[in-house]
Amino acid sequence: MAFQSLYEPGMIVKLPGKPEWGLGQVQSSVGGAVTVNFQEHGKVVIREETVTLEVVSFG
Repeated sequence: MAFQSLYEPGMIVKLPGKPEWGLGQVQSSVGGAVTVNFQEHGKVVIREETVTLEVVSFG
């Protein structure tokens, strides 16, 4: 069964536990690994099963 991501490229998100990272744009989402480019932290790969991102805009 294929993993269905909640996040799509272009979405603007934030990580509730790291507000200092600012907003981030989803770059890709493959197999539960979401790559997000945050304004103040750069690119981070986040595992969907362990962290929930807050969607700010659907791009």
